[in-house]
Amino acid sequence: MAAHWDSTQYDALFSPWAAPRTVFVATGESDDTAIAGFLVARCLADEWEIENVVVGLGFRRQGIGSRLVGELLHQAGTAGASALLLEVRESNLPAVRLYESIGFKPEGRRQAYYQNPSEDALLFRLWLQSCDKMP
Repeated sequence: MAAHWDSTQYDALFSPWAAPRTVFVATGESDDTAIAGFLVARCLADEWEIENVVVGLGFRRQGIGSRLVGELLHQAGTAGASALLLEVRESNLPAVRLYESIGFKPEGRRQAYYQNPSEDALLFRLWLQSCDKMP
């Protein structure tokens, strides 16, 4: 699990009263029972939000994060979403580089959003090509 989420928070994501979400799970190439990573996104009508992308330590730098986000882009575009949003720890440079390489653009900052340690969250947005609301 992601360092800042506990099992109670994951359970709440999929409660009957929670907003609609989608989850993608990547498995290991040699063992399809090994979870290599996963992505959780909240699916709102117009804008979808990536809430969590996790890739296991032994599976990093293999393109798993890119494939998970790519699959979400496809699904969001098919569903008619205009944009994807996300926030990421300022110090999480591998994630920042991944999102920027996909086309996400910085849009803001939340001061001291994360705790243990206290750190800013960087906000990113990716406008989907099929959208007529692009700036």
